Amino acid sequence: MSRPHFDPAQYDAQLAAKKARLVELLAPFDAPEPAVFDSPREHYRMRTEFRLWRDGENRHYAMFEPGDNRTPILLDDFPIASARINQLMPQLKAAWADPLLGFKLFQVEFLTTLAGDALITLAYHRPLDAAWQAAAERLAAKLDASIVGRSRGQRLVIGRDHVVEEMQVAGRTFRYCQPEGAFTQPNGVVCGKMLNWAVEAMGTRDDDLLELYCGNGNFTLPLATRARRVLATEISKTSVNAALTNLADNGIDNVTLVRLSAEELTQALNEVRPFRRLADVDLKSYAFGTVFVDPPRAGMDPDTCELTRRFERILYISCNPETLAANIAQLNDTHRVTRCALFDQFPYTHHMESGVLLERR
Repeated sequence: MSRPHFDPAQYDAQLAAKKARLVELLAPFDAPEPAVFDSPREHYRMRTEFRLWRDGENRHYAMFEPGDNRTPILLDDFPIASARINQLMPQLKAAWADPLLGFKLFQVEFLTTLAGDALITLAYHRPLDAAWQAAAERLAAKLDASIVGRSRGQRLVIGRDHVVEEMQVAGRTFRYCQPEGAFTQPNGVVCGKMLNWAVEAMGTRDDDLLELYCGNGNFTLPLATRARRVLATEISKTSVNAALTNLADNGIDNVTLVRLSAEELTQALNEVRPFRRLADVDLKSYAFGTVFVDPPRAGMDPDTCELTRRFERILYISCNPETLAANIAQLNDTHRVTRCALFDQFPYTHHMESGVLLERR
């Protein structure tokens, strides 16, 4: 199979098609014209994952079409990945010649940042020993990158197990710890545009914010500067720990973070049942004016969607415009779309990220 073809000359037409699709989906709700935030045409993806494919005595970076793990797409570089990843790819490939590093290596992951940080995860079908660690330490120093070695039951860290990103939002620099293996926004430039749009849409409030699906605090940090207090929820333990680190590192002290799913918090607010993780949180002391949601592709479940109806303002970031439209349909009798935006996180694909602000009618 040939390598994927990325044609920057087609980018504007593809982005226009995405905008037309979003406008069509939001037309039943009399949504305003969406603001459109484009992506760099190349070198925009901050993280990538490759399998290694053996061709005789040679090995290559390889990707596969969904559902086909037998027909590799062999790569020497990857134009949509960050410039740092493209710089590291040939240097790391040269290191595979060392049997201490290359023997039974089957997968490579790169995690980079706009700030220039880099972490490489090497996955093996063999135990990792002191000789591997010494070789990995030499390689990490040569590449100026952290390395994580993974094998069954093993995780060895050379340097750090995370990268640090910096985002400029509304005139302030926010620093984010992004752990290896945890979710991060793939397109750093567009992520920055999303954060600035969300902060502007939020405005400066004198009441409290509820945030569902907060992840590592990507939106939490800047939005917290626009609210009196924030109650944020996240179910992933890794993301919760990263979010707590990021709040402390950025000196943000008006956020209470609880490890609950959106569905569990809905039950707590509806007083269906108590949760030990909320034992020290006085839910009734909050005067929530805005709820911020950034749900998975399935969108909000019906009960969570009903919960958001209680709020004057719903700020919604979506990675699936179809489920976004379905959620808006459920809310349309009480809330209207007053702002919307398209964020092109995934150029050259049909995927799109979008955002809406819904306000009570």
